[in-house]
Amino acid sequence: MWETCKEQQDYIVAVRRELHQIPEIGTDLPETQSVIARELDHMGISYRKNRKDSGIIGEIRGTHPGKTILLRADIDALPITEATGATYASKHENRMHACGHDAHAAMLLGALKVLQENKGCLTGTVRFVFQTGEEICRGAKTAIEEGVLDSVDSVFGLHIGSIAGAEIPAGTLVAVSGCCMASFDRFILHIRGVGCHGSTPEKGIDPITIAANIVLSLQEILAREIPTKDPAVLTMGKIAGGFAYNVMPGEVVIEGTTRALDDGVRKYLAKRISEISKSIAEAYRGTCECEMDWGAPPVVNDPAMAKLAQNAAGKALGKDHVMASMSPIMGGEDFAYYLARKPGVFMFLSSANPEKHTDGPHHNPKFNVDEDVLYMGSAAFVSIAEDFLNS
Repeated sequence: MWETCKEQQDYIVAVRRELHQIPEIGTDLPETQSVIARELDHMGISYRKNRKDSGIIGEIRGTHPGKTILLRADIDALPITEATGATYASKHENRMHACGHDAHAAMLLGALKVLQENKGCLTGTVRFVFQTGEEICRGAKTAIEEGVLDSVDSVFGLHIGSIAGAEIPAGTLVAVSGCCMASFDRFILHIRGVGCHGSTPEKGIDPITIAANIVLSLQEILAREIPTKDPAVLTMGKIAGGFAYNVMPGEVVIEGTTRALDDGVRKYLAKRISEISKSIAEAYRGTCECEMDWGAPPVVNDPAMAKLAQNAAGKALGKDHVMASMSPIMGGEDFAYYLARKPGVFMFLSSANPEKHTDGPHHNPKFNVDEDVLYMGSAAFVSIAEDFLNS
């Protein structure tokens, strides 16, 4: 049935462009939810809207009972002002689908259209979720609370773009066994001293000096404490403090992120960030409070499901359009929460096409995808569902 997905290309592109014009952020996505619900209604597919957010969960039941597969698409956008110049550019100021979630939703809708039309050929159930809040790491948890994983046997997701590597040709699907993406967490350091006039620094305790020493010292965790065989990232992306050039402030706040492929390394980073920051602050007579905003664990694919995805995608796209290996990337994904509970695979579909200027980085005002590959994502979903349920 995956062969009919190419016939849905125009439909998939049209839905993607409609969604691209109405990007919404976080977990409250009423316009996006409305478009998706409208399309599901047209297809005659049963679904329900989440109670806690704008997510949608539904099912397509085959002729005979059997296993249940879950297909997932994330649907939230980013607080970015679009600069693509596309005719279908965002209509919302400072909101943009700069990570391809509009394409994810459209590809899943294309797959569901084909699966619904051919449900008589299926043994078992295709469950699906249009998930909010991936960018803020809340949507997967909410979907699980809403019961999306109940009685599910496997789960599959897909990410479009150049996230797996800009050198991978457009239309190539990557499905690997084991860890493919890192954990991602946020830390916030509240550094407190005593403010005073800049001409008499001896009367205060300088949180800017403390912050500067913390910034330099935290890098030593990676340089001297984490084995080189264990990839890890520690980045500080925000420092805020002070209000006048001649006044020593009373507080500085640092925010940053950590990434790791191993959960033990992930926890070690958090432990050492807290210990080092507090010790340095105390050495300079100040204090530091460390807050960890835990994101998602590493994304770890099931080996058997990875093999199934590779074979199924190979039939639908051609074996030369499927890759079974890649170096894990340090980006994170809350799809990890599904994989922590059920066997499955998170895949990557390259849309990197330099000739169409679609090989740029994600989360960029000029990010775009090569729409010619969209039906391939739908075909991969359909072929995987068919093979898993009917095997």
